[in-house]
Parts: sequence; C-alpha cells; structure tokens
Amino acid sequence: MNAEQKRRSTINPPVFFTSAILVLLLVLYATVFQEHAQRVFEDVQQWIITNASWFYILTVALVLISVVFLAVSRYGDIKLGPDHSEPDYPNKSWFAMLFSAGMGIGLMFFGVAEPVMHFINPPVGEPNTIAAAREAMNITFFHWGLHAWAIYAIVALILAYFSFRNGLPLTLRSALYPLIGERIYGPIGHAVDIFAILGTVFGVATSLGYGVLQINSGLHQLFGLPVSTTVQVVLIAATCALATLSVASGLDKGIRILSELNLGLAVILMLFVLVVGPTVFLLQAYVQNTGAYLSDIVNKTFNLFAYEPTDWIGGWTLLYWGWWLSWSPFVGLFIARISRGRTIREFVCGVLFVPAGFTLLWMTVFGDTAIHMILHGGVRELAAVVDQDSSLALFAFLEHFPWSTTVSLVAVLMVVVFFVTSADSGALVVDMLASSGKGHSPLWQRVFWSVTMGAVAIALLLANGLKALQAATIASALPFAVILLVAIWGLFKALGLDATRRGLRTQSLPGQRQHRQNHGGWQRRLRNIAMMPRRAHVTRFINDVVKPACDEVAQELRKQGYEVTVEERDDGRVTLELSHAGEGRFKYEVRPRAYNTPSFVLRESDDNNDARKYFRAEVYLREGGQDYDVMGWSREDVIGDILDQYERHLHYLHVVS
Repeated sequence: MNAEQKRRSTINPPVFFTSAILVLLLVLYATVFQEHAQRVFEDVQQWIITNASWFYILTVALVLISVVFLAVSRYGDIKLGPDHSEPDYPNKSWFAMLFSAGMGIGLMFFGVAEPVMHFINPPVGEPNTIAAAREAMNITFFHWGLHAWAIYAIVALILAYFSFRNGLPLTLRSALYPLIGERIYGPIGHAVDIFAILGTVFGVATSLGYGVLQINSGLHQLFGLPVSTTVQVVLIAATCALATLSVASGLDKGIRILSELNLGLAVILMLFVLVVGPTVFLLQAYVQNTGAYLSDIVNKTFNLFAYEPTDWIGGWTLLYWGWWLSWSPFVGLFIARISRGRTIREFVCGVLFVPAGFTLLWMTVFGDTAIHMILHGGVRELAAVVDQDSSLALFAFLEHFPWSTTVSLVAVLMVVVFFVTSADSGALVVDMLASSGKGHSPLWQRVFWSVTMGAVAIALLLANGLKALQAATIASALPFAVILLVAIWGLFKALGLDATRRGLRTQSLPGQRQHRQNHGGWQRRLRNIAMMPRRAHVTRFINDVVKPACDEVAQELRKQGYEVTVEERDDGRVTLELSHAGEGRFKYEVRPRAYNTPSFVLRESDDNNDARKYFRAEVYLREGGQDYDVMGWSREDVIGDILDQYERHLHYLHVVS
C-alpha cells in the first residue's frame, strides 16, 4: 500500500457524519437535561426488565445452544475465510487480544466485588453462611461464564463468516445479508452500522467513566491521591492519550503488544494470589465450582423467578445479559477482525471455552480467597468495604497480602492497560464501522474516534450523565437481540449452502473428465512432476496457456448470453468470473503460489540458499484454494478443468434451488 492510499479517506459519509452528529446530540441531552435523560432511559430499562425479561433469557439461551451446536456439527470444519487461508495471529496473541477486549477490565473490577456482594446479600437463603458462599460462586460463574462469551462468539462468527468467506464488508450490516441481500448497502445497512457505532462509543465511554473510579481508588490507596472529579478527568485524558498512541501504531503493534503484556501480568497476579492464599482450598473450590456451574446451567439459564418474583434478577442477571448484548457489536467485530483463517470449531473452542475457563479460574482465585478471608480469617471489614464502595474491593483485598503496595501498583497498571486496550480496540472498531469495513484507513480517522470517546467520557463524568447513558446502552440490547436472532437464522442458512457446496466438491458427475491427455508422452509428464519451477516459469505458463483457455471459455459463454469477465492481476493470477449476484456467481482462478523447496530435492552444489522458493499454478474457486496444480497442462486440459468446475457449480445450484 503506497503513501497516497494510506492518506486517502475511507469514511462512509452517511454513517460517519450521522454517527458523529447523533453522538453529540445524545451527549448534550444526557448532560444538559441530565435528570430528564436519566429518568427516561431508566424507565425504558425498567419496562424492558418487567415485560421483556423472558425474551432476554430466551435469546441468550438460544445463542449458547447455537454456538455449541456449530462447534460439534459438520459446520465446524468450515473456515472463516477461503479454504486455503491460515490464521493471521498465533494462538498466544489471539488469546491475549480476546481476553483484553472481551472482559479483562470487568475481571479486575468484579473479581473480588461480585462474589462478596452475593455472599453478603444472596438472592435466596441466609447471608454470610457456607451455603451463601457456595451460591455466590455459582451465580458469579453463571454471569461471567459461557453465556457471556457465547454472545461475543456468535456475533463475531456471523461477521467473520460473511466478511471473510463471502466477501462482504466487515461491519454489522453484513449480518443481515441473508435477509435483505444487496439492500445492506442502502439506508438499512447504514442505520445498523450507526446503531453499532453509538453502542460502542457510549459503551466504551461509560466504562471509561466508571473505570477511572477504580483507578482513582487504587492511586488513593497507594499514594494518597485525592478522589475527585479533576483527578478522574486527568486520568481519562491520560488513558485516551495512551489509547491514541496505541491505535496509531496499529493492530499488529500497539493493541497486540499491550494485550500480551496485560495477559502476562494477569497470569502473574493470579498465580501470586493462588500461591500466597489458601492454595489447596482454591484448587478444590475451582473443581467444585465448575461442577456445580455445569450441573445447574440449564436451570439457571431459564430461571426467571416467575413463581417467586424478585428485583434481584433485574439488578443482576438481566443487567448482565443486556450489557453483554449491547457490547457484542464492538467486541464481536474486534474478535472477527483477528480471527480470519480459523475453522468454526477452532474459533468456538478458542472464543468460548478458553476465555471462559480462564475467567472462571480468576473468579475462583480472587472471589473464593476473599470469601475465605471473611468466613475463616476474620476479615469482616472487607465485606463492609465492598458493600460500601465496590471500586475499592480489589485494593482492600490486596492489603492483606505480602508486598501489598507493589502488588496493588501492578493491579493499577493492569487496570490502566485494560482500559487502554478497550479504548484503542473500540476506536479501531468504530473506524471500521464508519469506513464500510475497510481495514486500512488514514491515521486521523482512528485518532478522531479515540479522542471522541475520551471527550464523551469526560463530558458525561462532569455532568453526571454516565448513569443515563449506561441505562440507554443496556436498553439498546433489546432491538439488537431481535437483529441477532435474525442474523443467526441467516448464518445457519448460509452454512447449510456452504456445507452442500463442500460435499458436492468431492463428487464426480457423470461425463466429467477423469484423466488428462498426456501430450508429449510420459517423459514430458515426468519432467512436469519433477520440476520445481520459479515464479517466472509459472507466470509465463499462466499467461501463455491459462489466460487463452479462460478467454476461449469466456468467448463461448458470451455467445450464450452470459456476462463474463477475464481479469489478469499484477501478481500473475488470472480470474474468470460469471457476474451473477448471490450464490449463482462462479469464479475460476489460477494463481502462482510459493512454497519452500523440499529438502529431498537435488540441488546444484553452489546453491546455498536454503530459502529458495518454488511455485505452483494452483486453482482457486469462490470458496478458496483447491490444492491442485495445473502447471504443465495443455490449453485443452485447462478448458476441460474449467468446464468440470462449472458443471459442478451448476449441479450445486440445482441441488440447493
């Protein structure tokens, strides 16, 4: 990519400008008319909790069932991208970015606070008892376990599949393609992306606003820094400045490095608490908590307390489900962005089970240690601190460990870095939404959204408008839940067609050519097999043989009334394409593909370059590489292969129509 392309704006004007204006208007409303806004949004939220709680519960249950089914079904082998694609990031970097963007900051805030809050104020039963401790961990596991990550996973899966597999924009509008087709590029698509931008901006902004409370509390605990609005504004500004630097350096550098750093710090902090704390008890508790969670997951998933009405479910479970749903466009899009090239099964296992397992271990180590302190260590004041101010929970907890000042400093650093990674990944996602899914955009666009989210957070903090926008963000989960269910149906429909195409690919139809002609005898065939051609040889073959073959087929198809294009690229590939919309589009492409020369190949004595490449002329269809080489074939053989693949494509259309 040249410098001119990097500077060129990629914004989608209707989405960019409408989003920016709506962000400004909503911030003004939440700040100037703070009491009215808070009352309106909370009323909407309360109406949803009262009348639509069953829909939230049912939606989340269907999401979890769908994700697990996709992992174990025949669809699990389908790649999020062309069949030949490989993952963009190694597992370590991938897990780190998943963890940081998904809910890293939530673990820091609620790792101690939530189990203790459920322990001292359970939904049923007596507080401060062994039974309350057991139920507290069960509830915490339920809120932070598979359901939350399933919501992120299904949104990411839908976006990654339609974008990387079907060539649609990497934005939320693509999820509606099975329902409305090409109209996703019109006003409906714009509206969906604007909705996602507003949810992301306000979600990140409110998290920044509330998150600085924990940072401020930690710095007050460590250095006596006063807890004040001025300090919190400075902290938001500093966090966003760091996020701007990170987002400016790009996904592969800033976000990736910070995510890996934070995951490393999180593992060290967790191991420290595990080793210094009641180690054997924690290991036992983790196994027991996991077993209790899995054994009761169906009951808790569908429990609405219908026969024993309580405000507890609205203040906890439904609030969490609404928060995860409202955040899922942001987190899901980011996860999709970093997951290209993985199979659906690998993706689900990585996004659902690995982060959930780590999350549950984290909650056990911090939550059960805190409860153990209160129950058996006599540290009653910890419960009082958590009940009074949950932002102090982590630091009040760490006070009871050796080297508490150093450990608390590490915790503050982790909180800051988590917020930086949330802000920079949020800016990256919003920029993609406002740029029709383009992954490369000018620096000023990413910086604009990073600064915007910081400014929104500061404005809301100064005007006490955070609570209003948080209520609005959670309330937005209701319309998104409807969109999500429709998108899941579309995903299953598309995967069914994809699986059918994959199955037919392995079948030979009557009349298809099974063998090529051996022009020049077996000696020439042997030379073609044994040859390790350079790029120039393959490029010349494609130009001299493949392109004329494609031209001949295209000419004949045009006579039959088809619109056909034959395109030649700078990298040597040649593509024949029938320009039909939707599933009817047929593509046959031959491109040079590089491989390392095998060690068994005889080399000249003066050839010391172990990295010398050889090339194959490989066939690619719409769904990706087919892993066979046509180098050395005659023009008639290539034409026959095009016809074979086209006949198979027509048979697929016959089967699915």
